[in-house]
Amino acid sequence: MSPVLRARGISVDVGGRRVLDAVDLDLAAGEMVVLVGPNGAGKSTLLSVLAGDRVPAAGSVELEGAPLTSWPVADRARRRSVLTQNNEVSFPFIVRDVVRMGRAPWRRHAAASRDDAAVAEALVAGEVQAFADRPVTGLSGGERARAAFARSYAQECGIALLDEPTASLDIRHQHRVLARTRDRVDAGGSAVVVLHDLGLAAAYADRIALLEHGRLVADGPPRDVLDPDLLTRVYRHPIDVVVGPRGALLVVADSAPLPFPFPGELP
Repeated sequence: MSPVLRARGISVDVGGRRVLDAVDLDLAAGEMVVLVGPNGAGKSTLLSVLAGDRVPAAGSVELEGAPLTSWPVADRARRRSVLTQNNEVSFPFIVRDVVRMGRAPWRRHAAASRDDAAVAEALVAGEVQAFADRPVTGLSGGERARAAFARSYAQECGIALLDEPTASLDIRHQHRVLARTRDRVDAGGSAVVVLHDLGLAAAYADRIALLEHGRLVADGPPRDVLDPDLLTRVYRHPIDVVVGPRGALLVVADSAPLPFPFPGELP
């Protein structure tokens, strides 16, 4: 099956430093790929390149077999939704109107007839219907994050690109957001999600792509990528992976640091 999104040789320089180095990544329909790695590994940068929001120094991205740069902005927005880490809304729009902003790419399109239904479904998906008529500026950080997810969900794109969508959420809503995304993937969509929680990655990903210093060091099923020795080296902290009572992979970080420094670190 041809990938719906394909990246080849992606390199990005920021401030004279190479933050992505020759990264290849494919995304197929019906697949959720989770990007993991330490802070500064290049996860958010790669997601922004896949979205078309950042031009790489080298490499290319194809969307549905055509260069991403060849797609008009409106057509691109109808095919992929993007949820960034920074979703601050400075004006006191009510939550319902913020969610409706996700329908903007469909204005003057036949799919605009879906606007009301899509917004109603997104309010439920983000579990924000209880405060849909409150100003978004009056919400807690977690409530704002759920409203931002609902806005992205309302866009109803075949590809969802989500950058740390669970960062501000409690356990219930972390699973709610990822389960809703998983449902769309299982229905034929696809998603690339940046996560820090390796346990959540193991629970929801079809593939995990592990980044280290801008390089892709592993890409495959969770049981292959979540190798204790590899994770310990990449994260520079002792990590174990065990099978839980229901067969789920549990990623456990030791509370004690490694007893030796890594190259380049002070002893």
